[in-house]
Amino acid sequence: MSLLVVGSVAFDALETPFGKTDKIIGGSATFISLAASYFTKNSNLVAVVGGDFLKSDIKMMQEHGINTNGLQIKENEKSFFWSGKYHNDMNTRDTLVTELNVLGDFDPIIPDEYQNCEYLMLGNLAPSVQKTVIQRLHKRPKLIMMDTMNFWMNVALTDLMDVLTMVDVLSINDEEARQLAKEYSLVKAAKKILTMGPKILIIKKGEHGALLFKENQVFFAPALPLEDVFDPTGAGDTFAGGFIGYLASTKDTSFKNMKRAIIYGSAMASFCVEKFGTERLQHLSKDELDSRVQEFVDLVQFEISLG
Repeated sequence: MSLLVVGSVAFDALETPFGKTDKIIGGSATFISLAASYFTKNSNLVAVVGGDFLKSDIKMMQEHGINTNGLQIKENEKSFFWSGKYHNDMNTRDTLVTELNVLGDFDPIIPDEYQNCEYLMLGNLAPSVQKTVIQRLHKRPKLIMMDTMNFWMNVALTDLMDVLTMVDVLSINDEEARQLAKEYSLVKAAKKILTMGPKILIIKKGEHGALLFKENQVFFAPALPLEDVFDPTGAGDTFAGGFIGYLASTKDTSFKNMKRAIIYGSAMASFCVEKFGTERLQHLSKDELDSRVQEFVDLVQFEISLG
């Protein structure tokens, strides 16, 4: 089933306790598309880069089966660039540089060949851009999933509330859920957010796993305990890509199957943090993925006798 991914394709420069990088490929759509490519070979990308973007990085995405015909290249401009430094706990970071460049006036053009997509993943972008994507599709996809962040809650809340009424699944972290709902309890926050439009809410809790909410149903997926977290950049987007990629490959959007998708998304995110940027995601084998998913199963599986 076809998947359309809209988001940023960019350069990142990172510093963690394990080392630092010069400019490497990053961006929400990059991580989402790469993660999804391990489940569906019909993934279509809409994003914008500048003339400084490397042809080898575009080729790498194409080799993963990602259709880049929707990737706009503005030859005389620069790509979006973000630089950050992580603290020793790896849960907090300082943004050193943010240069919007081509992303500042991104106009998402949907190629005709993408129009029949059945799954749409809206990576973290201005809510007005996310809304434009939905409006430019000739027919509504089977499932629309979006990510957002507290920045948009601060500067574009009206637009964000508008686009929330148009989507099926919202994926945010615990801090963002509390801010959006103005509730500290994540259960109360989830109930309130589910009245805003989305039928499904995913609350990501980083190293503490993820929660999946639908009406009165809740599912919790743990994060895999890892010896080393090398670089958390893109882990949330990788999670989202694994989640929606699995749904698209199984053609099943039931809550029961979403539980499985949460585990596959979590497995993909656990690979992402093991190396800088997309490096780990570029060279995964099916055996590695299957083995990692089994580790999640073993982590939570138990027998108990009551009474």
